[in-house]
Amino acid sequence: MKNYISKIILAVVLVLNLNAFAQEDNVSKSNVQTYTPSKLLNKGQWDIKFFNGLYTETKGTSKGVKADKLRENYFTSTLDIFTGVSDNNRLNVGLLLEYRSNTINGKSATSVFSLGNDVNSRKGLSSFAPAIKWQPIESVGNFSIQSAFHIPINNEESHGNGVYLDQTAYMFQNRFFYDYTLPSGKWQLFTELATEYNFGSEESFANDTFVLAPGVFMSYFPTDKSTVLGFVQHSQRFGDFTQDYTALGFGGKYQLNSTLNIEALYSKFVRGSDTGLGQSFNIGLRALF
Repeated sequence: MKNYISKIILAVVLVLNLNAFAQEDNVSKSNVQTYTPSKLLNKGQWDIKFFNGLYTETKGTSKGVKADKLRENYFTSTLDIFTGVSDNNRLNVGLLLEYRSNTINGKSATSVFSLGNDVNSRKGLSSFAPAIKWQPIESVGNFSIQSAFHIPINNEESHGNGVYLDQTAYMFQNRFFYDYTLPSGKWQLFTELATEYNFGSEESFANDTFVLAPGVFMSYFPTDKSTVLGFVQHSQRFGDFTQDYTALGFGGKYQLNSTLNIEALYSKFVRGSDTGLGQSFNIGLRALF
């Protein structure tokens, strides 16, 4: 009888230990924690991200002067599709699609979601971009580079009542990603440096300009499936047209199931030169499979 009871106790202990290991494995494979922008996909794996951002402003700066203005609204919806293609999991290829809806002259922030058109609004697919994402250093898996060539679809940046849609210049963009998880496993530092070269359209405000845009994000993981974060971003444009701004923000991500993640972000443009001083509301849905 004692031997029988001992066997039962041993079996229970083994089951509990196996369950603990399984939970630890699930934690390590949480998409929220593992699949940062720095992480590349395995061969045959897919990553589809649908991200929406509404920027609205009632203030701006021009030639060093800050002033009030009639509300302007800029809604951008992007669809990013990537898949892993290399046996060593160091190369992904993808396609980026961008749709915009913009309104001016005091229209409400929600006017960008209207189906109609008038002299104070403009909407449409604005650009697409073939892209690659690669890991340059095999031993540093949390450092990657994303390169994309953005091709404009619209023929003119502004029309009608001066409603802007998107730039007509081509853009070659590189984004450098790096993340570091602190030993506790509860905190993660993510950094990004984006560079852009815009060219090919004399009519575009962005033509012959270069953009340098660093960003720093600090995330905390209350659970393995959720994170809250704060960030600071800056953008500096050089060349024929100069412009800069700094934004502060916060947000969160949550893993709905093994495939889907949802995220929400808010940012405030706290300073700038020859730019708007508004705020941005963002929500995204990501599928990994």
